[in-house]
Amino acid sequence: MNLTPVLEMKGIGKRFPGVVALDGVDLEVRQGEIVGLIGENGAGKSTLMKILGGVTERDTGSIEVAGREVEIHSPREASQLGIEFIHQELSVLDNLDVAANIFLRREPTKGGPLKMLKLIDRKRIYAEADHYLQKIGLDLSSHTPLSKLSLAQQQLVEIARALSAGARILIMDEPSSSLTLTETRRLLEIIGELRTHGVSVIYISHRLEEVREIADRVVVLRDGRNAGLLERHEIEHNTMVRMMVGRDLEDFYIHANGGGNREPNWFGVNRLRTLRYPQHAVSFSVGQGEVLGLAGLVGAGRSEVARALFGVDQTIGAEITLAGRPLNIQSSQDSIAEGIYLVPEDRRLSGLIVEFNIRENITLPGLDRYSTGGLVGKAKELEKANEMCRTINIKTPSTEVRAANLSGGNQQKVVLAKWLALSPRVLIFDEPTRGIDVGAKAEIYGLIRDLAREGVAIIAISSEMEEVLGISDRIAVMHEGRITGILSRDQFSEEAVMRLATGGER
Repeated sequence: MNLTPVLEMKGIGKRFPGVVALDGVDLEVRQGEIVGLIGENGAGKSTLMKILGGVTERDTGSIEVAGREVEIHSPREASQLGIEFIHQELSVLDNLDVAANIFLRREPTKGGPLKMLKLIDRKRIYAEADHYLQKIGLDLSSHTPLSKLSLAQQQLVEIARALSAGARILIMDEPSSSLTLTETRRLLEIIGELRTHGVSVIYISHRLEEVREIADRVVVLRDGRNAGLLERHEIEHNTMVRMMVGRDLEDFYIHANGGGNREPNWFGVNRLRTLRYPQHAVSFSVGQGEVLGLAGLVGAGRSEVARALFGVDQTIGAEITLAGRPLNIQSSQDSIAEGIYLVPEDRRLSGLIVEFNIRENITLPGLDRYSTGGLVGKAKELEKANEMCRTINIKTPSTEVRAANLSGGNQQKVVLAKWLALSPRVLIFDEPTRGIDVGAKAEIYGLIRDLAREGVAIIAISSEMEEVLGISDRIAVMHEGRITGILSRDQFSEEAVMRLATGGER
């Protein structure tokens, strides 16, 4: 690795109305280096990278690229300097083929029959696209429609596009958040290969184990300021956590240990068949005050079970009981009436109306509770919304703030608050901490623990091994639509879960 800085950001400051987003932040990246950029939501990571990527302009400070001070006013100017930004939400177009996506808005041309006419050189596009696909190890034709690619393959197409644009500095924002373990392993391998070709990578992730594995150095931000810098030999999980939150997180995972203390089979699911896996019947039970982890690889059918229990998806027969009473769940209204609620995987798409404010989101499922004569009483809504914000520590100056403007952790709390306001009996979490920072994770875990202690039966679906092992009283493991085993706490281990998740036996 070349120790010469390819990028130096010095004293970067940025203010928004009423908020200091960045206060004198420094960032240095060397040629062929992978720098992990970590911090809680709101620490300033995204703002700093938007400034580097030309999306937002800085108020103070300077930026040097390859030793030359530069001004970056747009993503195009950033690209001209060799800076490419791969966002968490991919910007590919699935109605085009792979080659067209790689060279979108940079299509090579050739002379046409008229002097002033330029035609797209399609032969060159496909040849060069195939070259970049080969470079990143993506074994498919550049003629392939993007709609036929998996999410991981689409992400690799974005990397190919960045390389084709001459990227010297690649910014990657939560690149593995929607990938399987296998896909994540391949992504990390490719990033390592980019390093050997002199490409520098700024890697933003809440998955600290990935950062620990791949980063040459780690820059930590907290509250818009530099909180620390770790060299390769200093990168360790607890050290990163301590720098991010400014304190040690003792007892990060404290499981509820409530299962068996009350009704052991309080919520029963028997012979549930989903439309995706009609050949397999799923049966399990959750005790009152128990946290049942639901583990498995992506595609195992966990989310389908959750959606079926919440009445969103149809089932092919199922016997569901709650407190010994059989239920007939045909819709989400039926589930809500029984006190069975779902905190979905995609909170922005399925859990919130992001254009509504916090108050409106929290009270929406139970508007009849705040209504008199068919008219909603705003004062009652405000009272409940403020109560929930205090109860679960939603960080906001007002309940009138739009949900779209909240951090990921606070958005997740709003989704949870709307169900807590209705006194849940069964609460299903699908990826409860996806895309939120380590401090917010600790708060979510605490809320799960408190709910279990109050007697709520909880089903927690998680793809993070450390998380599912840490918060569960028992773990049911799924593989291709069926439960391959249920582990008690004294049987917990990564090996045991992975063996069942891949179709093996206990």
